[in-house]
Amino acid sequence: MNPRVVKVKTNEDYTLTITFDNGEIKVFDVKPYLDKGIFKELKNPVYFKTVTVIAGTVSWNDKQDFCPDTVYLESVPIE
Repeated sequence: MNPRVVKVKTNEDYTLTITFDNGEIKVFDVKPYLDKGIFKELKNPVYFKTVTVIAGTVSWNDKQDFCPDTVYLESVPIE
């Protein structure tokens, strides 16, 4: 099992800076998902900024979420 999300911060370029429970901080790019299904709503920058962490998962109010395994494996470490 991969680490779980403990903190998330939005960036202007539709990426998320994510802190995991193992202390790693990585950047996850949401742009590849913005034209897909329920994720289209995230194109609204005001709504995008409402991201939160629920039970170790990156989540928004209208049920959009990213599995902690996905964000961990597809994100890039901050150097």
